[in-house]
Order: sequence, then C-alpha cells, then structure tokens
Amino acid sequence: MAKDTTTGPVRVRFAPSPTGYLHVGGARTAIYNELLRRSRGGALILRIEDTDTKRSDEAMTRQIQEALAWLGIEWDEGPFMQSAGLDRHRELVDRLLDEGKAYRCFCTPDELDALRAEAQSRKQTFKYPRSCLRLSDAEARALLDEGRPYAVRFKLPEGIVRFHDIVRGDVEFGLDAALDDFVILRSDGTPTYHMSVVADDLHMEVTHVIRGEDHLSNTPKHVRLFEALGGPVPVFAHLPLILGQDKKRLSKRTGATSVEEFRSQGILHQALYNYLALLGWSPGDDREILSRDEMIEAFTVDRLNASAAVFDPDKLAWVNSQYMSGLSLAEIMEQLGPFLEEQGGPVAGAVEGPERERLERAVDLHRKRAKDLRQLAQVVAPYFEERLDYAPELCQRFVEQEGLTELIEALRSRYREVEPFAIDPLDAALRELATEREVKAAVLIHPLRMALSGDKAGPPVFDLVEVMGREATDRHLGHFIEYLEAQG
Repeated sequence: MAKDTTTGPVRVRFAPSPTGYLHVGGARTAIYNELLRRSRGGALILRIEDTDTKRSDEAMTRQIQEALAWLGIEWDEGPFMQSAGLDRHRELVDRLLDEGKAYRCFCTPDELDALRAEAQSRKQTFKYPRSCLRLSDAEARALLDEGRPYAVRFKLPEGIVRFHDIVRGDVEFGLDAALDDFVILRSDGTPTYHMSVVADDLHMEVTHVIRGEDHLSNTPKHVRLFEALGGPVPVFAHLPLILGQDKKRLSKRTGATSVEEFRSQGILHQALYNYLALLGWSPGDDREILSRDEMIEAFTVDRLNASAAVFDPDKLAWVNSQYMSGLSLAEIMEQLGPFLEEQGGPVAGAVEGPERERLERAVDLHRKRAKDLRQLAQVVAPYFEERLDYAPELCQRFVEQEGLTELIEALRSRYREVEPFAIDPLDAALRELATEREVKAAVLIHPLRMALSGDKAGPPVFDLVEVMGREATDRHLGHFIEYLEAQG
C-alpha cells in the first residue's frame, strides 16, 4: 500500500470544469479533498477551470457550487476562475522561453496533420519531431518578422519521469511513453490546460493533488513543468474510476450520474456524501454509516483504494434509508420542503401553517418506511387531501365484500365519539365493533387503511388513524363509502 509521508497542514484544491453538471466522480474527488483538509488542517481551494471558452458555461459554474454546498462541502478559498490568471500563466510561458526551456513552434495545422498521418501509416504513436527546435535564431526571427503564427512548446527534458502516487505507489513513465514537446501556449495566445493547471497549483501553493485517474497520463508533463518552474512537486493521488453495474465507466446508460439528479430523486445529502466517501475509501473497520466528524477523524489517504469502485444504486438506497430513520425530524423537514412544494395542494400549504404539527407527525410516522424524500412527500400528502383517488385494482375486493359499507359507516360513527383520539382507544373501538358484528378485525382494518391512505400497505393502521386526526379520518371514510357504493 502506498503511503503519504508528509505531515502537517495541507493545501488541496478541487478544480472542476464548468462544462456540465457535477458528476458523482467529481463529487467523490471533492469529498476526499475536503476530508484530507479537515483531518490535517490547512485549506481547500475551489478553482473553476473555465479556460475552455467554447464548452464552459456560467450556469454550470453556479450549479457546481450549489451542488457542492448542498452536499455540505465547504471550501476555504475561492471560487477562483482560472481564466482570471491567464496573464500570469503567459508570464510563466515567457519565462520558460527566456530560460530556453520552451520554444516557438511555427508548424501549421496542415503540416502537423501530415506528420500525424505519416506516423499512423507506420503504425507509430505520433511525437512532435522538434522541427522548430532546430531552427536557428535568424530563421526564427525571420518567421516572427513576417508575422507567422506560432505556438509555444515545452522542451521536455529527456529521461524517465518518476513520482510517488498515494493510491498507486511509485509510478514511472519511460522514454517509450507517448511524451513529446507538448504545447503550453496556443497560437491564439491562450495557455493550454497543462500550463494553466501547473501555474495555478504553484500560485496557490497546492501540496496535494487528488484527482481522477484520467489525469494520470498528464502527470509526467506536469511533474516536468513543476521542475522547470522551480516549484515543489505536489503529492499526487489518482483515484480509480467509478463504474456502473455493467463494469463500464458510469454513464447515463446505467442511471443517474450527477449530484443534481440524486438530489432531485430525494436522496439526502448526508446519505450521498456518506456513500461516495466509502466508494473507494475505508475507515479501517466495518462501519458503513458515519457522521462527517467520524469520517474526518478516521480519514487517511493511505486507505484510498486503487481498484475501481462499482456504483450500486441499491446500496445507496440502503444508506439513504439509514439516514431517513436516523436523522432528527428537524433535519428531515428541512430537506423535505421542496418535495412537499412539488406535491402542491394542501400538503404544500401545511409546511408553514396551522397544520404544521400534524405534518411533522405524519412525516415522523412514515420516514422510516419511505425510500427517499420524494416518496415521503407522496405518502404524507393524503393526510391533507380533501378527497383521495382510489385505484380500482386495489379496491376490487372491497367492492365485492358484502355489507362492508355498512360496517365502515358504523366504524365511522364510533370514531366520531372515541375519546381520546389516540392509538389504544381507536384500536379498542374497532375490535369492539368487530366482535359485535362477529367478523375478524382484519375485515375492518384493511379497508380502513385503504380509505385513509389509498394504499394497501404502510405504518401500523392505528398510528395512521391517530396522526390523520378525527376530521380527516371522518372525511376520508365518508368518501370511501361513496366510492364503494358507486362501484357496487
């Protein structure tokens, strides 16, 4: 297992590109950066890498920040826009030119395409042949004087590039790797990703770079740039991909992939954070539900897993159910609000009204059985509806049950008088009626549940009646009787 031998505070950064919604892979990277910073002290920097002007979207920049904030990830510095530092990046390019560590490349796109095609015809990986490095000063000056466009290439030092990766151990890229004199400044004067990311990491004094393994092939270029610029090389940790259940890279084909999608589904932010944190890291024991403080206390990058993790929606649902049961009612209510608003109607009005207490009781009754916040909002809505829609396929057996409407009317009368309107008296009144009519209690219990909830399953029926309240219970029983009579 690889080790991080550094001690003391760290400076880490999360640096997403604003080209789309925050992917769960990016969210996991942000979580590990935050946990390292919280466990060791220091700073977490949010840097938006927006230099790809054709694909960057200001709306996505806002969305990424909102998604991080919803997850509960707190950054200490930023957000900084990478585009704001372009002049500083260009100054470093000029410095590399002055020091002979970079050179101007006047090759045209057509010339480079021809070289690539030639390499491909020989079934070789294309490497820039340093054509422009061999230009004399006079030749280069003549091209500049005639206004010939140019890019700037980094003069890659020869030799094996070695670095230690916390996740992967000692890594080296030899001379046979696809490394050449890569472009650090485009012909339009804009720095490339490689130049900007190293310039910013140096400027922000980043000590640890935790990012996805798709950046691993970039790292030897970055290491050489750090060395050329005379700055300390950060500690790297390249995280394995998150796979779908088909063992391929997680994508839309296999379900939700963005933080925003899980939020809209009704997953609690604490549950998603917990699940993603353990999707590639272990606290060192068998715990699967950990508070943020427990994760911070247990976190060490040495326990990051080098194997790809499989995203399991069922496991996330289980983690979410644990939080649905274990969080305080106040925390559940805080996150449930948008889903109640989505339901509309009376239940939305109950959020900030005289029915708030009854709403909270209904939420508390159902939250351990609901799989997510959306479902929870749906199952508490009947408590506040004037009239329910009964599904014919669920009610057919009640329609066919002889004498049921009269039995329900009798129960309705008992419940108008029962005191107090609480679980035990409600239970006793129903069973007393069943005994008098010489029927089993279930003959009344099942249609009672259907009448009040429109469903055949749910919490204990007398808990349901108590929370529903006398007025709503009476109203729903009356409407259910009307429904049965209309279907009979």
